[in-house]
Amino acid sequence: MKTQKTPTILAEKLVAESRIFKVQALDIEYSNGTRVQFERLVASTHGAVLIVPIINEEMVLIREYSAGVQRYELGFPKGKIDAGETWAEAAVRESMEEVGFRPGQVKRLDSVTLAAGYMGHQIHIVLAQDLVPETAVGDEPEPLEIIHWPIQNWKALLEHPEFTEGRAYAALMLLLKELGKI
Repeated sequence: MKTQKTPTILAEKLVAESRIFKVQALDIEYSNGTRVQFERLVASTHGAVLIVPIINEEMVLIREYSAGVQRYELGFPKGKIDAGETWAEAAVRESMEEVGFRPGQVKRLDSVTLAAGYMGHQIHIVLAQDLVPETAVGDEPEPLEIIHWPIQNWKALLEHPEFTEGRAYAALMLLLKELGKI
């Protein structure tokens, strides 16, 4: 694979801002002299975690409304990393808030980007084990439906019409790899 020179960012300009994102215009020059303008989303958080809680050979999933696609989605608990918080602390907190379990052990399986062509957001995919019941108050607008799904039935999960989010797919594949099932 040929190594290419990283393009030069000639200018950055903030073009819009919300409570979650900033939209930034970038003037970029490639090594061949081509100049283009791109827009990217700059997350206003410290990254996020997606937790794969495991208890008794089952994955603990949530079913929640996803405004981006305007339907309920089946997936894993997730949330932003607060200022001053590590990915591990965020994973424990989000697990307690969203599924009512405190993990005794967390392990980062990988960190992935989301839509790297226009978004700088990173999410840490975390395996949570040794779960004990413990809840914490979260920021969910409605109670989340908690679903225990046998790990052995992972193929059926991939076929479920409400399990469509790419980062949930990635988390499932990383879990199966970690457990030696694929």
